[in-house]
Amino acid sequence: MGRPAYASAAVPLALVLLLVFFVSRSQACDLSGHASVEGRFFFRDALFPGQEGNSASVALQPEFYHGRRDGSGLTFTPFARFDSADPERSRFDIRELNYLMLGDHWELTVGISRVFWGVTEFVHLADIINQTDYVEDMDGEDKLGQPMIHLSMPRDWGVVDMFVLPYFRERTFPGEKGRLRTQPVVDTDRAVYESAAKEYHVDLALRYSHTAGIWDFGIYYFRGTGREPDFLLSADSSGKPVLVPFYVQIGQTGLDVQAVLGNWLFKLESIYRTSRDRNFFAGAGGFEYSMVNAASSGVDAGLIAEWAYDERGEDASTPFDNDVVLGIRLALNDAAGTEALIGISRDLDGGDSMLSLESGRRIGEAWKIALDAFFVIGSSEGDALHALRADDNVQVRLSYYF
Repeated sequence: MGRPAYASAAVPLALVLLLVFFVSRSQACDLSGHASVEGRFFFRDALFPGQEGNSASVALQPEFYHGRRDGSGLTFTPFARFDSADPERSRFDIRELNYLMLGDHWELTVGISRVFWGVTEFVHLADIINQTDYVEDMDGEDKLGQPMIHLSMPRDWGVVDMFVLPYFRERTFPGEKGRLRTQPVVDTDRAVYESAAKEYHVDLALRYSHTAGIWDFGIYYFRGTGREPDFLLSADSSGKPVLVPFYVQIGQTGLDVQAVLGNWLFKLESIYRTSRDRNFFAGAGGFEYSMVNAASSGVDAGLIAEWAYDERGEDASTPFDNDVVLGIRLALNDAAGTEALIGISRDLDGGDSMLSLESGRRIGEAWKIALDAFFVIGSSEGDALHALRADDNVQVRLSYYF
C-alpha cells in the first residue's frame, strides 16, 4: 500500500508555515514568496488502473534572505505541496539553501541552489545542473534544489563558471494514482546507478558565457551522472510490471546561442552526449518575432517557431525527436498584466502533436490567477505522447504573493 498523501507533505508543510511565521517577525530577514491553491481537471477517464481523476492541491514556497553590507547573503527557499490524488506529488523539497560570498573578481555560492541554462522556449536541452521535478509539471521548467559549490568569475571577456556537485537528485515521477504518467509506472524507490558511488558520485561542470554585440552565448562541459534516466523493465513485490530508473555516467558538451536583430530573436541549443552505450547529438533552434501594439490593438504579440531534433529518433526520452513547434506569446498590456503563451507541436515523422497553454493575470496587488492547459491532438503507439492520450486537462491556480 502506498503512503497517504498527507504523510509525505502535511507535516513539512506545517513546519514551513511555522518557520514563515517566526522568521517573518525577525527584522534581520527579508521574507517573500507565494502560497497557492490549484485544481487539475481532466476531460477523459483515466487510462490506466489505479489512476485518480481530478485533483486539488495546496503549495507554499517562501524565500528567506539575510544579506550583509558587502553583498554576501544567506538564501533559504523551502517548498511543500499537498496533493489530494497522488502521494508522489505531496512532498517537501529545499529549492535553495545557500550562502553567497563576494570577492573583487569572483562569486562563490555554497549549498543548495538552482541554475538554469538555455534560450529556447519549448524544448530545454542545454539545462543540466538541476534535476527536473517532473511530478510538479511535465514542461521541464520546475527544478529540484541541487547541492553544489559554484565559483563564478566575471571578466570583461566573459564569465567562467565552475561547479562541483557532490550529491545527485533523482528525477520525480507521478505515482500509480497520478495522471500524466507512463504505463508501467516508474518505481522511483528502486533506482539503480552505473556508478558504484550511486547518488554520491561527484559531478563536475565548466561553463564559459559572454555577450558580444547582438550575440549572447554559452558553452559548457559536464561530466557525471546523467539527469535523464534510462528505464529497465522489472516487477514489484506483487508481480506488477514497473519501470526502474537507471542513471548512467555521461559526458555532455552543450551550447546555447541567442541573437537579437531588431524585432527578431534567434535561438539555438545543442548538446553532444557520450556514455558507455551510446553517443548522440540533439539540437533545438528557431526564432521569435515581436510585434509591439500588433495591428494597433494595444496587444504585444510574439510569433515563435522552433525545430527540435534528437539523433536517437524513436529511442529519445522526450517527445521532441524531429518536431516543429509553433507558438504565440501575447501580452495584453492591461492593468492586470494579462499574458498567455500558446504552443502546438507536430512530429514530422509520425504526425503526433500536442497543444499547450500557459496564461495568467494579477488580481489586485498580491494575487495572481493562472490557467494552463495540455491536449494530445494525436499520437501513435510507441510515441512518448501515447501514454498521455487520455490526460487532456486544464489546471487553474490561484496564488498569493507576499
